[in-house]
Amino acid sequence: MPVIEVTDLRKTYDGRAVVDGVSFAVEEGEIFGVLGPNGAGKTTTVECVEGLRAPDGGRVRVAGLDPVADHDKVARVLGAQLQQSELQPKLTVREALELYASFHRRPLDWGPLAERLGLTSKLGTRFAKLSGGQKQRLFIALALIGDPRIVVLDELTTGLDPRARRDTWQIVEDVRANGVTVLLVTHFMEEAQRLCDRIAVIDQGRVAALDTPANLVRRSAGATVISFTPSAPLDDRDLNALPELVSVEHRDGRVTLSGTDETVNAVVTLLARHRVTAHQLRVLDATLDDAFLDLTKNAPHDADAAHDAPHDVTRVGTKETAT
Repeated sequence: MPVIEVTDLRKTYDGRAVVDGVSFAVEEGEIFGVLGPNGAGKTTTVECVEGLRAPDGGRVRVAGLDPVADHDKVARVLGAQLQQSELQPKLTVREALELYASFHRRPLDWGPLAERLGLTSKLGTRFAKLSGGQKQRLFIALALIGDPRIVVLDELTTGLDPRARRDTWQIVEDVRANGVTVLLVTHFMEEAQRLCDRIAVIDQGRVAALDTPANLVRRSAGATVISFTPSAPLDDRDLNALPELVSVEHRDGRVTLSGTDETVNAVVTLLARHRVTAHQLRVLDATLDDAFLDLTKNAPHDADAAHDAPHDVTRVGTKETAT
């Protein structure tokens, strides 16, 4: 049985459907990603999984439990690192770990946990003095300290520099290697492609696609990009007749084509037939970025839609209380 089941989930605010029939299942032991544009409904969906919001319709189960009706039981099997989390500035790392351990009946020994997350040397450091990466590692520790079967990581690496981001990715992989199922919400395509076994792309409150990262990329309209500078001009009619061509772009004498492997083979044949040399030839596979843009191309690009639900939840540390 999947450890997380979301079936026809619906949530409405002020007459607007923020989540409109979302369904997916997370298998035990996998890293399952949730992607989507700002305001797509992904955070509201995950908050319903955590039991922080009650659905207006549909069904959510975590380890067979209702996250709202069985909230206390769900809290024993699910840990969460929230999108926006803070601790008291003067609280030390040791005090935070001891405090959160006291919330659980059978917490992990926080000493080895702190060591695994590189926090041992920071036990006496106050929260306000920690770097962004150290704070993220602390919040991961607080999410894991109850020895959960499942951990939710929401925008885990936002604000981190590239090195800290990659260090955090390794931590997530280590967490999964220890048998914990990970539900990862992110807007970093590279992060999702690196970490996730499967991904649900949520767009305008619905699941636009659900598949492995590799399969999502293969489904991209232009799964292969070919670029080169021809030694002589090519006729646009010949280029536009290439099989499975998605787009043609000319810029500063360089030609860029989007298509498939069949398009690549046809380009090579075309160049040979016209005795044209392709200088600086590059053939690149599409990325998850390309697939994401294809899947969400109709989404409204509203920079103010950073959150997909009203601000009716107060966050303190990694606990939340509806207000």
